[in-house]
Amino acid sequence: MTLDSRSILRQYWGFESFRPLQEEIIDSVIAGKDTLALLPTGGGKSICFQVPALMKDGICIVVTPLIALMKDQVDHLKKNGIQAVAIYAGMKKREVDITLDNCVYGQIKFLYLSPERLYNDMVRERIRFMNVNLFAIDEAHCISQWGYDFRPPYLELARLKELHPKVPFLALTATATERVIEDIQEKLNFAQKNVFVKSFLRDNLAYMAIEEEDKMGRMVRIIHKLGGSGIVYVRNRRETQEVARILINNGIAADYYHAGLTGPERDQKQGAWMNNTIRVIVATNAFGMGIDKADVRFVIHLDLPDSLEAYYQEAGRAGRDGKKAYPVILYQKNDEKKLLETLQASFPDIPFIQQTYHYLCNHFQIPYGAGEGLTVDFDVVTFAKKYQLPLVPVMNALKFLEHDGWLSLSEAVTIPSRFKFEIDSTELYKVQVQYAKYDKLIKAILRSYGGVFENYIQINEYEFANKLGLPYAQIVALLKSLEGLEIASYLPSTDAPQLTFLQNRVDYKHLHIDHIFIRDRHQVKEAEVKGMIHYIEKANCRSQSLLLYFGEKNAGFCQVCDLCLIRNHKDNQRTKIKEEIKAKLLSGPMNLHDLVESLTIGTEKKRIEIIRDLLDAEKIRLEENRYSWNTLF
Repeated sequence: MTLDSRSILRQYWGFESFRPLQEEIIDSVIAGKDTLALLPTGGGKSICFQVPALMKDGICIVVTPLIALMKDQVDHLKKNGIQAVAIYAGMKKREVDITLDNCVYGQIKFLYLSPERLYNDMVRERIRFMNVNLFAIDEAHCISQWGYDFRPPYLELARLKELHPKVPFLALTATATERVIEDIQEKLNFAQKNVFVKSFLRDNLAYMAIEEEDKMGRMVRIIHKLGGSGIVYVRNRRETQEVARILINNGIAADYYHAGLTGPERDQKQGAWMNNTIRVIVATNAFGMGIDKADVRFVIHLDLPDSLEAYYQEAGRAGRDGKKAYPVILYQKNDEKKLLETLQASFPDIPFIQQTYHYLCNHFQIPYGAGEGLTVDFDVVTFAKKYQLPLVPVMNALKFLEHDGWLSLSEAVTIPSRFKFEIDSTELYKVQVQYAKYDKLIKAILRSYGGVFENYIQINEYEFANKLGLPYAQIVALLKSLEGLEIASYLPSTDAPQLTFLQNRVDYKHLHIDHIFIRDRHQVKEAEVKGMIHYIEKANCRSQSLLLYFGEKNAGFCQVCDLCLIRNHKDNQRTKIKEEIKAKLLSGPMNLHDLVESLTIGTEKKRIEIIRDLLDAEKIRLEENRYSWNTLF
């Protein structure tokens, strides 16, 4: 018997009811409609595709650029007894082949893919033979060149419709402007427009943007005052360590986090923050995606974000428990100049992009006419230093090379070691008899893992070292030796970003670069930067400014942001000054000097301003240089 959506929610996640809009989105998907769902950070997007996929026969294909997120979701689904697998950059061809076979012929319910994988003909052809019930597109704003985080591999997504024309798309994102909402539906070839939007209003968040010369001192005071756990965002890796040290020196339990750390280091630091062993994590924007910590009381930015979309995402990691929380930007006037300089550096000229490609091919010793399909570990910082290139232009040159189909890039994430026997159990027994040095390790592998003859399984070399009383290096050497004898396939762990060359190397002078696209992207990014500066300088209410940016026209003042508090304070002060003037003049007429001096509230300038306003409104009279209250009021 097919379970309904609430029964599945209860069975696998233990919830009795859905969050706002989740059920309506699920009903739309079950009806076979292409659907775009905008739910704010922490709004429960994954439930919207996981529940309908479990209600129907077949497999749900989930496309996401966030490898860490897909790994977490696969692990979570498996813990709930749901079969799920993931394919991402860094996996070997045979490993991908086996995983795809299991999706075609096995009982897998969820296949997570990085968008880069859709460039691969083998992947697309296998998808054709799968019984697909839903295509779920996470971070769907990445498909739009008008969006803040455009990613060229997302342009391949429309080809999924060619493989299964009747299977609906469910596109999900936390942030999108009206133009991006239209573009997502157009790029994914929606049969008809169909959008579910939860308001971007987060009424428990008190947004602040404070001009401050002493950012460090103000940050420390804010954290001491607010209490609880939080995130401090900075622009580069060096600053994460410096700011964390300042917090520790001020008695605040803190640590730093950035993409340059090893996988175990990132896991340890993230875990300590999640369980409140440390209060504050100081991080680059590499931190936070897919992390669901409910009790974050503050998110502080020490640098201006590149866009309001990025800021809304990062600020939205505060207050997911619904309690009062504070997203705070601390800025100086010079920060706006830095933002504009970064914008210019983000759009290198065509010769620089061609030069970057030339150095990249040399870096990996790729001959002309070769290199297609090669995947390598890639550290952009090391590369830029080696060739004495400025880092920001290099990173953006790689993005434009990706857009034009020359290469693809994936994020840095720990990919665990994987292992598979390439011979059957009978042949393996002969190996154990013939080569005694492998016997204990082979037995340990067979006792620890099932399915190691059919599939790649994740292994931990340190565990085997402890079990067998051998050095870690010796375990690795034995595993590599088994692979050398073609007894097994061993894929060591990596935590480096992955770069894949999609075409054979060409002479960089003949490298085609789409300069029209670069011009258009420059216009988009310039508008985003101007939006960020407007938010800082010209907003009347922080929350209202964000809501208007995302197309919510009727947003009112939030009454809790810094601008609303200042305005309310001024209004209250103005009312009190008027009341004091009235009380003084009802006691008898006074000249201007005595009246101003007798007042106890506000500055002299503010007092005179209000006296003039009352005079214009005829609430007070001026006769023979003496002011009196008009008793008609």
